[in-house]
Amino acid sequence: MTTFAPFSKPLYVMLKPGGSSCNLACDYCYYLEKTKLYSQNKHRVMSDMLLERFVKEYLESQTMGQVLFTWHGGETLMRPIEFYRKALDLQKKYANGRQIDNSIQTNGTLLTDEWCKFFKENNFLVGISIDGPQEFHDEYRRDKMGRPSFLKVMHGIELLKKYDVEFNCMAVVNDYNADYPLEFYHFFKEIGCQYLQFTPIVERINRHPSPLTLATATASEKDADLAPYSIKPKQWGNFLCAIFDEWVREDVGKTFVQIFDSTLANWVGEQPGLCTMAKTCGHAGVMEFNGDVYSCDHFVFPEYKLGNIYSETLTSMMYSDQQLKFGNDKFNKLPRQCRECDMLFACYGECPKNRFVNDRYGEPGLNYLCEGYYRFFTHVAPYMDFMKQELLAQRAPANVMEWIKQGKP
Repeated sequence: MTTFAPFSKPLYVMLKPGGSSCNLACDYCYYLEKTKLYSQNKHRVMSDMLLERFVKEYLESQTMGQVLFTWHGGETLMRPIEFYRKALDLQKKYANGRQIDNSIQTNGTLLTDEWCKFFKENNFLVGISIDGPQEFHDEYRRDKMGRPSFLKVMHGIELLKKYDVEFNCMAVVNDYNADYPLEFYHFFKEIGCQYLQFTPIVERINRHPSPLTLATATASEKDADLAPYSIKPKQWGNFLCAIFDEWVREDVGKTFVQIFDSTLANWVGEQPGLCTMAKTCGHAGVMEFNGDVYSCDHFVFPEYKLGNIYSETLTSMMYSDQQLKFGNDKFNKLPRQCRECDMLFACYGECPKNRFVNDRYGEPGLNYLCEGYYRFFTHVAPYMDFMKQELLAQRAPANVMEWIKQGKP
């Protein structure tokens, strides 16, 4: 029998069963144009044969008793519900005693009673993309006809709540909504979302003819222009600080904001839940509808292709020299300004895709959002210090709210 799992940590590959196909055409989407990489494929959907191959090999490659499948897009619900029923049957077939969890990301516009019943019955965690109140959301998240999507997404959220499906909200923070942090945050609390993920949108557009419009992280400043919807560094810092100031006084332990949780993890010296804030990355690959595997969801470019599951194993690709270098470069390629920074431990340079400016010494590789992150980390430092002390004493970090009421820090 072939041994797929010589490593003692989980292997994680997100699956894109419909590739980049989507019923929306959000202005800032980094993935829609990946169809250009597969223009020769008329039917960009995963076959049942490939699905079974992936499920079998993915499970056989694991060394842990608990395995997570993440279904990603494009828009995942453009595949019929029968496809996912088949996937669950295959998971049971090859589980071999493992506990299997499923998460799926969707824009929410295609959710129905049938989908939500299915998610509830099979304990799916649903990540739903929504960019705040209607005015903010509809600024960039429209369909291919230019029609707004907010009302459809809200209908989808109501269905998730109706069937008691566990969900979190994934919000893109852009040049428009970043100026209204509290309106943004209050909206999510009002709709009953306890788990929030904020993603700052930073994209660059190639100046010269290229197969893809958006530039890779390696493109120089002279070869690419910042996309107009990208958030500015100061905006990002102000946005995070404003929301944190309310959260730390009212919502610790009630509303879970991924970037705040990850910041606290780094403060304590634990592994953060956010890959962008870890010391190294590369643990989360992505597989396209045809079996192509790439280093990361944000690095689906030809130069970051690791191979294809039909010709190589998932383990050999995810632990290849190419992928290990990709992950280690997150730390190894930090410029001097980062290495000297007193907040290096808090972000480790954030995502490599955003490192395209020169630092104060003229070295390449500084994160475009550095100024904003540094403002945030220095702002939250006393509160993080207190919550760290509470955690180390096996007390609740939420005690910070009472500490603040006493006039601290």
